[in-house]
Amino acid sequence: MKLNSEHNIILFDGICNLCNSVVQFIIKHDKKNKFVFASLQSDVAKQLLSEINLKPSLETIIMLRGKTYFDKSDAVFEIIKHLSGVWKLMYVFRIVPRFIRNAIYRWIANNRYKLFGKRKSCYLPTPELRAKFL
Repeated sequence: MKLNSEHNIILFDGICNLCNSVVQFIIKHDKKNKFVFASLQSDVAKQLLSEINLKPSLETIIMLRGKTYFDKSDAVFEIIKHLSGVWKLMYVFRIVPRFIRNAIYRWIANNRYKLFGKRKSCYLPTPELRAKFL
């Protein structure tokens, strides 16, 4: 897949069950094909993050659009903004102050393995979805 300025790159923790479920949810609701994905553990993610001088952290989802990045709850809301269906309505919760949103985000991120577990193997996309992964 050739990337262009319309694509948003989502970097996620590849061994987190919650993160993998979120990626599958995004794929299902990405009707305009706005997103591509890479695991934060991948060489692709490390390269992309080094280009914008950002240290990789497995504690957050990161969305890249060119040289601009969003993390934590800001990334979640940027993703929601591009989803199809009623999920876009969740964007209204962006009015909650960032320090509150990020506190909730950090609590979930810090407890995600306990609550949702770790994958024993990497998510393997179907041949149709393989182009969405870097």
